[in-house]
Amino acid sequence: MNAAAPLFHPVLFRQLPSAVKEFLDTGDPAAVSVPVPVEGRADLVRSVELASRVYTAVRPPRPVDLGIVLGTEQLPEGVTELARPLAREWVDEEQLADLAAFHRRHPGELLLLGCYDRLNLDPVRALLLATYRSRRHRLTLLSGRDAASLAWNIAKQYARPATGIDAVGLFTDTDRPPHLPGVRVFDDRDFERADIQAEILGTRWRRVAFQGHGKDDSVNLGEFTICGLNPAVPARPGLLGPRCAYGLPCYKPEDKLVPLNRVEAVELVLSACNSGPLADLALYDPKYQLLLNALDGPARTVVSAVSVHDSDRPENVAWMRAALTGADSVDVLNASLAGSHPYPAFMRFGLPDAPSQTLEQHSPEERASEGDAPENHPLEQHTSEQHISARQIPHPSDHRPDPLVITVGRRLTALLTSELLPHNHPLRPRLTKLARKVDLWVARPTHLADQSPDEIRSSLTADLQSLDHVIAEQVAANPENEIMNYPAHFGDRSSLDRQVCEVTCHCGRPAQEFTRRGLLPHILDTTCAVCMRCGDVTFRLPEAPALLAYAADEVEQGGVLEVRAALTAARPGPVRLGLFVPTYLREDATVEPATVRVRAAGQPEDVVFRVRFAPTTAPQAYYFTVFAVQDLAVSTARRHFGVLPRRT
Repeated sequence: MNAAAPLFHPVLFRQLPSAVKEFLDTGDPAAVSVPVPVEGRADLVRSVELASRVYTAVRPPRPVDLGIVLGTEQLPEGVTELARPLAREWVDEEQLADLAAFHRRHPGELLLLGCYDRLNLDPVRALLLATYRSRRHRLTLLSGRDAASLAWNIAKQYARPATGIDAVGLFTDTDRPPHLPGVRVFDDRDFERADIQAEILGTRWRRVAFQGHGKDDSVNLGEFTICGLNPAVPARPGLLGPRCAYGLPCYKPEDKLVPLNRVEAVELVLSACNSGPLADLALYDPKYQLLLNALDGPARTVVSAVSVHDSDRPENVAWMRAALTGADSVDVLNASLAGSHPYPAFMRFGLPDAPSQTLEQHSPEERASEGDAPENHPLEQHTSEQHISARQIPHPSDHRPDPLVITVGRRLTALLTSELLPHNHPLRPRLTKLARKVDLWVARPTHLADQSPDEIRSSLTADLQSLDHVIAEQVAANPENEIMNYPAHFGDRSSLDRQVCEVTCHCGRPAQEFTRRGLLPHILDTTCAVCMRCGDVTFRLPEAPALLAYAADEVEQGGVLEVRAALTAARPGPVRLGLFVPTYLREDATVEPATVRVRAAGQPEDVVFRVRFAPTTAPQAYYFTVFAVQDLAVSTARRHFGVLPRRT
C-alpha cells in the first residue's frame, strides 16, 4: 500500500460491491484500502480513525475451514463478498437444521457470520454446546448491530496490528491477582488512586481484559464503568433500557465512564457475566449493549460471556499467560472454567490468530460414591453343621440412625467447620448445640438405648423448625448473610460431576442442571441450574427443596409484581420461604409477605409473593430472589424483570 493510501476506505453501500471487487481482485492486497461502509454511521467514521492508530497494514486473513452466513437476504451486496476469503468453504444455513449430521460432514473450524439480531438461542446455543471442549470442532463468530457494523468487523480481519502495539492489561474489580511481568494489572486498590479512564483510553492495547460485576450494558471497575452506550445509534421503541435510557443519570459517576467503542485495542476481553448475550436473551436495547459497542470500535477480536461464569484468580492468571504467549483467549478461559460448569462461558468474535491446539480438557474426577460398603459377616455364612439362620441374629447394620439425622449432621459439620460462617456468626451457638445432640444420636449406645427413633426424630424436627425459622428471618432481614454465599464457597472447593441434565428454566427456555461435588468431607455438594437467558437460575443442596419463580417480565413504576414460587419440598413438613430484591432496589420495593411458612404434604406447592414498587423507582432491569429453608438447607431461585416508566 502506498504511503498516501489509508488502511480503511469509507464508502457508501452503493459503492461497496465495486470497492470489494477491486480490493479482492488486486494481486497485492496491500495495494488498496479495505472498504468500509459507514453510511449513516458517524460513529464508525470515528472508529475507522481510531483503528488507523492500532493497525498499519493489510494482511490476508488465515481462513477457517467453513463459513455460514445467517440471514444472507438481509445483507447489502458486497458484505458477504468481503467475507469470502475468511473461510475455505461456505455452506447454506439450512444445513444447521440437522446439527449432528452437519458436524459429521464438516469437522474443523466454523465461522458463523450475521447481524446481531440473527444470533439467537436457535441455532447458536446448540453450536456452542456442540463445539465446547471438542477435539474436532471450533466456533468463532463475526457480527455487528447492523450491516454496516458487520462489514466493519469483516474489514478489521484484514488488518495487521502496528509495530509496538504490545501492551497487555487486566482491570479487575473482583480479584487482586499477581502481577505477571509484561502485564499491566489494576485492581480495586488502583481504582481508588489512579485515573483508570485515562489509563484505558490513553493506551493502545494488544490485549486488554475487563473483569467486574455488571449487566449486559456495563462492567463495574470501582467508581469507573466500562460503558456499552453508543449515543450515535437510535434506541428501539418498546425495549427496556438502563436508567440513562429514561433521562436519569447513570448509577455511576458519568465523568468516570469508559466508552467501550473508544478503547484502542486489538483484542478486548469482557470477563463479566452476560457481557455478550445472544440477541433474544439480552436484557437491554442493543443501543446500550457492551458487546455491540465493542464491535463498533477498533477491536479486531472481542471475547464476551454468553451467560454467567465463575471467573476468578485461576482464569485471570491463565489469561495473562495466554496473552503473553499468543494463545487464544477463548480456548484458555473456557478450558480453565471446565471444572466449574459444563457449558462454554466465552465466545469469540473475530478470526482466531492460529489454528486450534488440541486442548487436554479432562473432566474432573468424580468423587467416589459414599454408599455402604459391602458387608461380610461371619455369622451369615451358613454351614451344614450350624444350620443357623441369619435372620435369628441381630444384624450389625441395624445401627442405622434416621436418614434425616445423617443429612442434618453433614450440614451441621459443613456449616461449623467450612469457614462459610465467621466465628461470631449468630447462628453458631445454636448450630453447635444441635451438633452435640446429633453426635449423641448417632452414637451406638444412645441409638440403641437412651432414646427411641421416634423420640429422636421428634426432638430433631423441633430443633430444625426453630432453626429454619431463625435462618429465614435472618436472610429476610439481611440477604447478604454469609449463609447465602454457600454456592460459591462450596462450589470453589468442588469438582464438576460429569452428569448434566437438560431441564426447563422458569422462563421456558432450556437450561442445564449440574452438581459440583465437594472435594473435602466438610464441603457439601451443590446443585445449580443455568439458563443462557436467566443465568444461574437455581441453587440448592442435594435432598433440599427445589424452587422455580414465575412472574411477568416487566412492571410499571408504582406497580405490583406478583411472584409465584413453585416449591417442591425435600420431605413432608414445614418449609420457610421468603423473597428479596438487590440492595439498590430495597428502598423502592416492599415485599409481601417478607417470609411465609408452609407445611409441605409431599406435592408441589405454590406460594405467592407481591413486590410493590414506589412511583419513583428508576426504570431499568432488576432481579428478585426467592428462597426456601428446610432442614438447615437454603434453596434459591432468581429471576430478572424490568421496571418501565409509568404510562401517562
